[in-house]
Amino acid sequence: MEPQEEDSDDYILGETMAPIEAKCPPELAGKRLDQALARLFPRYSRSRLQDWIKAGFLAVDGEAVTEIRRKLRGGEMFLLRPQQAARDLPAEPEAIRLDIRYQDSHLLIINKPAGLVVHPGSGNWRGTLLNALLHYDPELAQVPRAGIVHRLDKNTSGLLVVARTLAAQTHLIRQLQERSIKREYLAVAVGEVRRDAHIEAPIGRHSSERTRMAITESGKPATTHYQIERCFPGATLLLCRLETGRTHQIRVHLAHIGHPLLGDPVYGRARPNLPAFSRQALHACRLTLLHPATGKILYCESALPDDMAKLLLDLEAMRDGR
Repeated sequence: MEPQEEDSDDYILGETMAPIEAKCPPELAGKRLDQALARLFPRYSRSRLQDWIKAGFLAVDGEAVTEIRRKLRGGEMFLLRPQQAARDLPAEPEAIRLDIRYQDSHLLIINKPAGLVVHPGSGNWRGTLLNALLHYDPELAQVPRAGIVHRLDKNTSGLLVVARTLAAQTHLIRQLQERSIKREYLAVAVGEVRRDAHIEAPIGRHSSERTRMAITESGKPATTHYQIERCFPGATLLLCRLETGRTHQIRVHLAHIGHPLLGDPVYGRARPNLPAFSRQALHACRLTLLHPATGKILYCESALPDDMAKLLLDLEAMRDGR
């Protein structure tokens, strides 16, 4: 799983921890306020300190200060009221419906709907798959990340596996690392793809936009295989198979070859000649793995959700001139 980067809004207003006092030493005279605080309070990132300053959680010589670029003269007294980081709080169980396609004492296979965030993160601390899992099986609180071993993007639908024991999680993660878990996706790509092929291009964080991924020489190796399932005027239904599991892999790879996913708000663009679609047209339709306890092959399949099924009907109608 990809590590989460620290986000500047990763705290909860009002949940205050013990205040911290510090005096500005002479060597920090002339520095900006946020720069000085980053030196004095190294356990917190500068972005988090900046947000706390702007929100009024810092007093300088007894007065609230909200200007992060304020220059210091040295000798000022700081009183900082840190706010509890949301990522440090335990996730709460929530009664969210789960579409469970397979379960036993070792694992679950979930059919995730589009719109459901898998793991809590910045701006999505509640209402996630992890919260739902903790409600469904409280014992999952004893397994890291409630047993989640891989993710789907918020607006990607389909199958993912969840371990119910630490031993099963370790086994499944090893399968992911060894590329023995087979994951297949149905994707509606913009444009008319001419032949089956594969894409092998490294993926890493975008150099200037933290929420985006990009093809970059310094990225991690990534391989996506795709084959044509159906052709439409201006669009193609593809079956994609992942060898690796990089963040946004199919979305980035298909955009890289000039065929972004229909409806993708990040790597695509509006296509007035095609039906409107409110999310990236991507569905994890098949999952094949070795059962962590029995060693037998476990296969699960998920039909297209209603919105993608309707999209194909709309594309078909365009081809027929209806």
